[in-house]
This record gives sequence, structure tokens and C-alpha cells, in this order.
Amino acid sequence: MTTSLILGVDIGSSGLKAVLLDVEKGIVAVSGQALDLYSDHTGWAEADTEQWWSALCTVVPDLIRQAKCSAAEIRAVAVSGMVPAVVIADANGKALRRAMLQNDARATAEIKELSVKLEGVDLLTLTGSQLTQQSVAPTALWIAKNESANWTATKMIFGSYDWMAARLGATPHVELNWAIESGLYGFDRSPIEKVINATEISWPPLLQVQQPGSLVGKVSIQAAADTGLHLGTEIYVGGADHVLSAYGAGLVNNGDCLVKLGGAGDILAVSDEFFIDKRLYLDAHPIAGKWLPNGCMATSGSLLRWEQHLLGDIELSTLDVEASESQPGALLTLPYFLGEKSPLHDPDLRGVIAGLHLGTTRGDIHRSFLEAIAYGFKQHFQVFEEGGLTINNPRVTNGGSKSRLWREILADVLGRDLTSIIKHPGASFGAAVCAGIGSGAIADWSYVKGALEQGEVISPNPNNRERYLDRYEAFIELQGSTREISHKLARVN
Repeated sequence: MTTSLILGVDIGSSGLKAVLLDVEKGIVAVSGQALDLYSDHTGWAEADTEQWWSALCTVVPDLIRQAKCSAAEIRAVAVSGMVPAVVIADANGKALRRAMLQNDARATAEIKELSVKLEGVDLLTLTGSQLTQQSVAPTALWIAKNESANWTATKMIFGSYDWMAARLGATPHVELNWAIESGLYGFDRSPIEKVINATEISWPPLLQVQQPGSLVGKVSIQAAADTGLHLGTEIYVGGADHVLSAYGAGLVNNGDCLVKLGGAGDILAVSDEFFIDKRLYLDAHPIAGKWLPNGCMATSGSLLRWEQHLLGDIELSTLDVEASESQPGALLTLPYFLGEKSPLHDPDLRGVIAGLHLGTTRGDIHRSFLEAIAYGFKQHFQVFEEGGLTINNPRVTNGGSKSRLWREILADVLGRDLTSIIKHPGASFGAAVCAGIGSGAIADWSYVKGALEQGEVISPNPNNRERYLDRYEAFIELQGSTREISHKLARVN
């Protein structure tokens, strides 16, 4: 059998990562390059598209060296990236300015302006989310007001990964989830004229929406010369990083769920039915007809890093040992140290540690932080189940999953067996599978089931279940009773 190697690329906020996937053997090479984040003013978050391209031109030859293959053996490529980063480009696809990332918060006045004009428009039903800093219309309006020459020259508006695909040689397009999360397109893939017209600026024609795994072009002469890829290598649509990361972890069937313990706390679940809830976000699954309702809590690992710094940069493993000796639920923490995103969507919430006394240890406090994030995930589980989606077989990944104590607490609080995914390569693997499906090298979307190494399965400890059920009810009560105080403090500070 001829070897089929597939290239998957992921553009992140801090680095570009790529993998070479042998469809028979699995991942045979991994490479990455650091990327810079630019924040010239408070609230700005930008990235240099030329640095993205330079990084790709570095990692491709490195992958080929590692795999000891030729460029001609790479059958297809797909790209993933941040959503909805915004790249404005001229008629040739050349970026006119740095990319504006999804956490760029400069367009606050434009959000307020458009919110008034769009009052009465049901954006939640049309796009799955409200008008926020991630919406592209306010970003475009900011550019038109503040960088009029750039906006006048704009002929195409891309996401990060679709711009990269076009640079490789693809026909300009946007992927389905970028389109939805941009707020410019509806679930029917058509531009939402009410949103576009509300900006009262002149727009270029919006690009066609494409499904992950669709063939969109071949590597051009220039891109082949730059990157070392073989001329004519097929380019397929990739997708949003969080979607393809979850899919790559094996989320295929209804109720499959992934908990990501990164800097923020992400949770995604597969639904066979269209799932709209104002407390959550909604993305399309790479498999047509399936959906990924999901949530993102503002803090997870970032709360632990804050704690670690506050305690003199103590090792988290040391805190875990001390916390393992503490009683479950000795304290009750609300983890809103950066406000909260889903399911509360309240940036003016503040952190709370309740139950402190002179016998409290740092182990007690650390354990309460781990428990607080687990309670937040349980609240998302409840939202899923209120909408008729029963969660099965949850998996856990990202940096925080290295803590066995945290995994044990999650299993106890959620009341589910919890499976760890070992060395998850992230969205680059999911992108490679998209290209593999499109090219025919991979026969079925279920390829990801069990493709990545699974760690131990942790079952709930029955001795802790009742305590955590009681503490979760208290968590919800504390959440409600401290809201107004948090808002008052936020106004002062």
C-alpha cells in the first residue's frame, strides 16, 4: 500500500503547530514555531500574518526531515486556527494589516452602537450567539472609522486558517464555523443583511462558506517554493481550533464530551440535534448534521497560575499533595477572578473564597480552586441536560489534566467516569483528519475514535459524591447571593 501522509496545521495565539499523519501508523512527526502577540494599546490583540507564513515555511521542512519522506509523499493539507480572528486582504489576498484576534476588545463603542441598531434582531437564533467582542461587524466598523484607507482597500475578509489556505493556493473562502461565529453569516450560510446594513459602511462581497474536508485548491508554484511542499498538493478546508481539537479527541457520537483544563475552562459536547441556548455557544461539528454546543469559563489553569505566583511560585504538584490531605468541600470558592463567560456571561463577577478560618491551610484553598472549576463544568452539564442532551463518556485534556487530584475531583463532582487523553496534539491532528477525509485517504469520520492514546479512567469516589452534591448546591446559592456585591465592587474598581 502506498503511504498516505497528511499535513495538518494549527495557527494559535502563541504558536503555530503542525503534524504529519500517516493514516496507517498515526502521527509520525510534530513541529512548531512560537508566534508573537501584539498589544499596542490596552485591549488590543493582534498577530502578524507574515510571521504565520514564515512559521509554516520553517515547520514543513522540519516535518519532512523528521518523517524521512519526500514532499511528494504528502497527499493533502488542511489548516486550523483561532476563531473568529479577522484578516482583511486586498484583491490578491495580501493582508492589509495585522490580524485582529478573537480576544481583541477595542471595538467597545462599535458594539454598543450596533446593539442599538440591531435591537429586535434575534442574533441568537440566526448565529448561535449575541453581539460581542468576537463579532466581526463591530471590528469592521472600527477599521472603517479608524483606518479608512485599509478598509477602502479591503476586497476579502478571512479567518486566520482560511487566509493561510488561500496563501497556499486555495480559492478564497471561509470555513463554516468562522462564518457562524463571525456573526456575519447565519446557520444557512447566507450573509445576514441586517447586520451588514447596520454598520452603514461599504463592504466587499463576503466569501463563500465551505464545509471542513472540502477540496478548495492545490499548492501553488510560489507556495511550493516558499514552504517546500510539492506543487499541486491538494488543499482541503480545516476548521476552528476548538472544534477540531475536540473532534480529534474522539468526539463523534451524541453525548460525547471533552473538558479542557487550559488557561480557560472549555467544554464541548456532541449533539445530533440543533442545540441553541443563550448560556452557551454553538458550533457545527465537522460531520455534517451534527453540532457542538460548548462553553468557555474565563478561568481554569489561569486561576492556579495566579495562586502559584501569590504563594511564591510554589510547584503545583506540591499544592496538589497538600490539597489531597484536605477534606473535600472544606471551603467554597467562586472562580470568577476574571469575571465569567459561559454560562453566566457576566464580566463584573468577582472571585469569592467562603469558609475561611484560622485553621485553614493552603491545601484547603488549593483544593477549593480545583473544586470550583469542577462545579463550573457541572453547571454546564446541567445546561446540556436541560436542553435534552445527556452527557456520556467525558474526556479530559490540556495542561490541567496532568493533575491526578484534579481529575479525581472532576470525576467526583460530575459523577461520571473520566478518561484522560494523553499527549493530545490539538487541532493540527483534527485538521489533518479533515484533509484525509476529503482526499479519500481516510474512509470515515470515525477514524478519530481511539486514535489518540488514552490514559487511565477515573471513576467517582462514592464517599465524596454526597458531599460534592451538597457543596454544588451551596456553590449555586453563593453565586446568586454575591452577584450584587461583585457588581458593586466592579464599579468601584
